Amino acid sequence: MTRAARRQGARLAAGPGGRAACLGLLALLAGIPEARAQGGDAATILELRRQLDALQRRLDQLESRSARAPAPAPRRPRGEAAAAAAPAGAATVRSAQAEAEAAAREARAAAAEARAARQEAQQVQALTAAATGPVPGLEPPDPVGRQNFVGEGGDALRSDLPGIAFRVPGTDSQVRLYGFAKVTGWQDFNGRNQSDAPAPSLIPLTGGAADQQGGDFGMSGRFSRIGLDTRTLTGWGTLETRLEGDFGGGSALENNAVFRLRQAWGEIGPPQFKVLAGFTNSLWNEGLFETIIDATNLNQSFVRQVQLRVTGRLAPGLTGQFSIEAPDTNYVSADGVFAPTARLQGGASPAFNRMPDVLGRLTYREAGWELGLRGLVRGLQANTNGTNAGVPAQSVDATGWGFAGHVRVPMRLLSDRLGPDELVLGTYYGEGIGRYFFGSSGGIDAVSNLGLPGAQAGVTLNPIPTWGATVAYRRFWTPQWRSNLSYSWSRQDFPSYALLYAPGSAAATALNRELQQVFANLIWSPFAEQGADGRVNTGWLDVGLEYLFTRRDIYGGSLATGPGTAGHGIANRLLFGVIARF
Repeated sequence: MTRAARRQGARLAAGPGGRAACLGLLALLAGIPEARAQGGDAATILELRRQLDALQRRLDQLESRSARAPAPAPRRPRGEAAAAAAPAGAATVRSAQAEAEAAAREARAAAAEARAARQEAQQVQALTAAATGPVPGLEPPDPVGRQNFVGEGGDALRSDLPGIAFRVPGTDSQVRLYGFAKVTGWQDFNGRNQSDAPAPSLIPLTGGAADQQGGDFGMSGRFSRIGLDTRTLTGWGTLETRLEGDFGGGSALENNAVFRLRQAWGEIGPPQFKVLAGFTNSLWNEGLFETIIDATNLNQSFVRQVQLRVTGRLAPGLTGQFSIEAPDTNYVSADGVFAPTARLQGGASPAFNRMPDVLGRLTYREAGWELGLRGLVRGLQANTNGTNAGVPAQSVDATGWGFAGHVRVPMRLLSDRLGPDELVLGTYYGEGIGRYFFGSSGGIDAVSNLGLPGAQAGVTLNPIPTWGATVAYRRFWTPQWRSNLSYSWSRQDFPSYALLYAPGSAAATALNRELQQVFANLIWSPFAEQGADGRVNTGWLDVGLEYLFTRRDIYGGSLATGPGTAGHGIANRLLFGVIARF
């Protein structure tokens, strides 16, 4: 027990009834260190509440006694008092005066004791709140983007799922275990596409071998996810770390799923300004609409890579972000499709990374509205020095750049009957940004004349111009039943020399001129609840049925895809999924 506690106990013990108050106070102060040490321990919380109730009862007793105490007799002039005392006798007068003075002293003591008890009750209330309430700075952070859907693009910065969380005793740290188990099954009705995450840019071409086989059935659970999150108060703000993975590292055709890393990062800072370092979702990522399928759909971006990022709150509702992210140059030529890790005729790859990707993002959210604008600049390079390219050694640089924007409109602005419904519009344009739109480009940023006769006079590297748009609607039939309907379109342009790539080759069939995709799904969330603000918390369980249609048209048509093919691919898939979160 502290010296202050002993002094406080002695002070309360000095007045009438002080023994009980002193014992209660000493018991309270003796319990404070235990409460602080155990944090949210249930026994400590119950003890604090018991002490609070006891102090409140004592306070009521003291206030009642103070109210019943008689008021002291008014003083009268000495002569008048002497005259009145003469008939009654001096002894009677002295006795009455003594009783009045004693009553007054007791009333003053009771009032003082009541004030002290009230202060101690307030202290217990504060301790109870500290033991049961959240620690400031350990609350879930705002998500980086609107990537809170269940598909491959589900943002690990998502904070609407509390998971299994606890405070570390004796610290200002919180640990959270979260994730979900997911199972999907699908049936293809066109070409055979043995993937649980089919990219629109890679669907089988009509007339090809996979199309001749026809669609088949598949099931997968490899995108089930698990993550560990920590948050600790520091002198520099809240330190948050995250480690997350799933089992999507292997093939969809194998039952033995392979664990892969999805997130590994740390972020520190106050709410106004934070710095992040690690492996996480790109600042470019945007899911736009909710799907069941685990794929990089058309005009969506789900890139994860190493980066340094700063986030600042520029104004109420407005967040600005800037990042430097790991590059990955990909381009196609007559010799094949090249990434920095690829091999050219057994030698080194001519695809080079010459600078990190630089990205920026502005996001504004207010009353259900969301406006987003993002941009990037990146360096691309083809370097034949030390390779087996068979052309004069040289290095060719090109610059990739792009911007994208979206708006999310709360439909309750049109009618209250539309409730939490949302309309989403998104668009983009860029050159050399194929890495960030795998759904349309297959990850290809540029084309080159490497492998063509003209390369002897000089190697070229042409960033691919690309643009597209998406419109999506999210309809809540009830809080437990919802649907998503979307249409996406994209287009790419290529230099004319790309028509010289060998028909049917990987290079020729990788050049998607135009793509379209349609989604329609119905999702049942039996434990969903709608809050007072109109938003729906979908709960821990989703069961859904989804249909998607995809078409891709190849640059050059059937001349590029080869004999017996139609120059395009069409895919119809029906998907069923169940996801259970924790």
